[in-house]
Amino acid sequence: MDTESTYSGYSYYSGRSRGSHRHGERSRDRHKSRSKESSRSEKSVTINAPPAEPLLGDQSVREEEVQDDNWGETTTAVTGTSEHSLSQEDIVRISKDLDNSVGLDCKRYLNVALSVILGLVVFLTPLAFLILPHLLWPDRLRACGTACEGLFISVAFKLLILLLAVWALFFRPPRAGLPRIFVFRALLATLVLLFVLSYWLFYGVRILDSQDEDYQGIVQYAVSLVDALLFIHYLAIVLLELRQLQPFFSLCVTRSTDGATQHYNLGQLSIQRAAVVILENYYKDFPVHNPAMLTASKSRAAKHLAGLKVYNVDGPGGNNAAAGIAQSQSRAMIAAAARRRDSSHNELYYEDAEHERRVRKRRARLVVAVEEAFTHIRRMQEEEQKAAPSDVMDPREAAQAIFPSMARALQKYLRTTRQQHLHSMESIQQHLAFCITNNMTPKAFLESYLTTGPTLQYGKDRWLARQWTLISEASVTSGLKDGAVFLLKCIDFSLVVTTKKIPYIQLAEEFIDPKSHKFVLRLQSETSV
Repeated sequence: MDTESTYSGYSYYSGRSRGSHRHGERSRDRHKSRSKESSRSEKSVTINAPPAEPLLGDQSVREEEVQDDNWGETTTAVTGTSEHSLSQEDIVRISKDLDNSVGLDCKRYLNVALSVILGLVVFLTPLAFLILPHLLWPDRLRACGTACEGLFISVAFKLLILLLAVWALFFRPPRAGLPRIFVFRALLATLVLLFVLSYWLFYGVRILDSQDEDYQGIVQYAVSLVDALLFIHYLAIVLLELRQLQPFFSLCVTRSTDGATQHYNLGQLSIQRAAVVILENYYKDFPVHNPAMLTASKSRAAKHLAGLKVYNVDGPGGNNAAAGIAQSQSRAMIAAAARRRDSSHNELYYEDAEHERRVRKRRARLVVAVEEAFTHIRRMQEEEQKAAPSDVMDPREAAQAIFPSMARALQKYLRTTRQQHLHSMESIQQHLAFCITNNMTPKAFLESYLTTGPTLQYGKDRWLARQWTLISEASVTSGLKDGAVFLLKCIDFSLVVTTKKIPYIQLAEEFIDPKSHKFVLRLQSETSV
């Protein structure tokens, strides 16, 4: 059973100091009076989640002494600051994101419906041009000769080619939902619609009203429409696919929390389409975001600032000038105290050295445990070859059989490297069964845990963001420009994207005469005696 408690900053530090009992009573009385006043102005909801299931991909890592060595077998209730705190504004934002996701789904289906309707109008128009004369004035039509019948075959094959080309280019699964319309795609749809309407207008005025008797001319008119549609499809390929192939810009993508950076070369794209390309590459190029790696520096900074005390000499009744002087003096006092007490670099050095020593030690234990487990697996496989078919174990059962021998060493290593929230017991057993099935080595099994892999390597519940927010000063439908900066923001972090134009390269040619490399070697026939 999880217990949760909320403390103010003052009561938290006073609770840790075990000096005098009277000071603790005064701090509790002071905390009660402050909590009554603060509860009226601020409302917060505190949610505790078990370690195996992080909330919204953000989990604070506890210290090693209060963590259990077994997955899900026991639960330790720890009082103090809660793991996850969500204010009322956060809950409103989450509900707004869910509403926006529903709206995005409706928008996506609406776009698909409009595309299907426009495609049906385009493909049925040439057929309607050929069928309407036979329905309205069949007796007045001239006979269709051999050339006219050959045009029927041409229309049929061109429509089939156009159908396949449109299906391959436009009816692909959407990669992402864009905040604004795709300008070139909307332009092409408008062009096709106007083109078909103009053909219908000309058909109604010159053919339907006059009831033209030349059926071969009508067929040629339908063939010209299909040819024009094929040219528009070629224009769509140039605008949507070929135009962006040549790189023009170099984009530097930096994650705001840990500074992980990657560079991508892109062509002439809009900001929103460039954002989609960046997010697609983010999940395969960037290491998984691990907020637990940031808690050490935060706790060290909080511990250092806890020893500083600031006093207001003039009190709340002083005038503005005196208050400004007092604030400047307070800042000077804080800076001086920080310089006097600044020994955090020594602490950081020894903490990093101790952490590296522990990681190497637990990594060695883990490697030995896994090698022994795989040796046991090979021994079991040799015994299964001699045993009856009914006694053979499947890879899942073999993984469950050898997992306890390596579980403790593996969890200690993951906890030391702050990766325990990225791997559950079920996922580790599935990976172990996969390695046994494909006859992989212990090193191949450990590679997923010894080195931090890309984001897609882990389960979706660990990293998947339902919605990203694109923040840009320029319009997201405008093209990339030199010096443009925009942000891709999710719940836990943001990606800062900086655009630089690839410089123009001027190559000069220098001709070297092949004869300039020739030389003559003269040997003296006479030698000294």
